[in-house]
Amino acid sequence: MALPATRPTAAVPSGVVLSPDQLLEIYYYLRLTRTLEERLVALYRQTKVIGGLFRSLGQEGESVASAYALERGRHKDVLSPLIRNLGSLLVMGAQPIEILRQYMAKADSPTHGRELNVHFNDLERGYLGQISHLGDMIPVMAGIALSFKLRGEPRVGLVYIGDGGTSTGTFHEGLNLAAVQRLPLVVIGEYNHWAYSTPPEKQFAVKDLAEKAKGYGVPAVTVDGNDVFAVYEATRFAVDRARRGKGVHFIEVKTYRRKGHAEHDDQHYVPKPDLERWAKENDPVDRYVQRLLTGEMVAEADLKDIDDRVRVEVDQATDACVNEPLPTPESALPGVYVDPPAADKLWFKVL
Repeated sequence: MALPATRPTAAVPSGVVLSPDQLLEIYYYLRLTRTLEERLVALYRQTKVIGGLFRSLGQEGESVASAYALERGRHKDVLSPLIRNLGSLLVMGAQPIEILRQYMAKADSPTHGRELNVHFNDLERGYLGQISHLGDMIPVMAGIALSFKLRGEPRVGLVYIGDGGTSTGTFHEGLNLAAVQRLPLVVIGEYNHWAYSTPPEKQFAVKDLAEKAKGYGVPAVTVDGNDVFAVYEATRFAVDRARRGKGVHFIEVKTYRRKGHAEHDDQHYVPKPDLERWAKENDPVDRYVQRLLTGEMVAEADLKDIDDRVRVEVDQATDACVNEPLPTPESALPGVYVDPPAADKLWFKVL
């Protein structure tokens, strides 16, 4: 399986300028995403993670770069991540301790132990948790973008969809609605070569996901998803276009899922040479660092400082929450009953 070209297959704007501070901030989020996931793997193997663990190894670049192109903050842009878009959440303001608590279902997690992994919201910070990774967030985010348009707000929605998810009906319904209504929405199609264990050639006949978008009259571009600069430029262009009232835009990012669907998946169906080649030749973090240092855009010492900072932050977050309690049984009642009974009035025994 050939690696993608390092240049996009369709035109994106050139000359997007990022300051040294911005370049280092992007690196911070790349390194934080990978380090935090590595910590989650360690916790998973200690049986401290409840439920599944979904890695974004090899895909961190497109998540961070696309989210970084948005306007962040209260009443700004909104994105909806998939299970492999941890980097997007971190860019929008989610904190490592929140992610750790969420995966371990702690009582003080964002959902108080009622949900897991990245299934949580904070519209103040601009992210809406997924209700499903199978295309359902496309019409949901189309609705949010419609609310921006009806209120005359210069805000943009961004939503991710995997190559497998583009075969679902909700993807097509949502994209068509966004196209007809000319909504300020950017859709990121992640061509990561595996829909769980199904390769693309066994689920659709088109070569590129972008071809599906064009069928609805949606402008579409295909870029190298492991090139942070290419993804940022393409997303920045699409976001600016949507903000000007030009409607929905589709960006296909060619990347590769270097881990199984989740940690329990041993990837027996994946050709090992492909994994080795993508890790060695096309790692998004390594490519970004090489680009920064080769172009003398930042100092190597600054990158090492960020590495040290990230290790400390993840260690501190882990130490702070790993032994925190799980939710109490009676805490499941608020939000279900208008007047939840007191603990001594429950019809079940709390151990």
